[in-house]
Amino acid sequence: QVQLVESGGGLVQPGGSLRLSCAASGTILSFDVMGWYRQAPGKQRELVATLNTSGDNTDYADSVKGRFTISRDSAKNTVYLQMNALEPEDTGVYYCNAIKRNYWGLSNYWGQGTQVTVSS
Repeated sequence: QVQLVESGGGLVQPGGSLRLSCAASGTILSFDVMGWYRQAPGKQRELVATLNTSGDNTDYADSVKGRFTISRDSAKNTVYLQMNALEPEDTGVYYCNAIKRNYWGLSNYWGQGTQVTVSS
């Protein structure tokens, strides 16, 4: 049974940094893509960053390029999101996501989310 658990959220001042962690119940190498999404109150969930677990290529939302970095530690079955130069608009619930593709379709897994609040 797949389980994703996020941690590392909290309250931070503008310009500060946080590192989010997503711990998987099994090897992250069994997934094709892992990523981070976020959702602010009253807004749709949006993609923040993705990582291809086989090639380690990454993709980022334009709003976070140059400030956020997604990475993995396969030995710890963990994916990270390093967030620097945080802004109030980064506030929201951040969700870990994992995708496993098969010939017949895909499986999509989500964590429960961790709150990030950027405020002075």
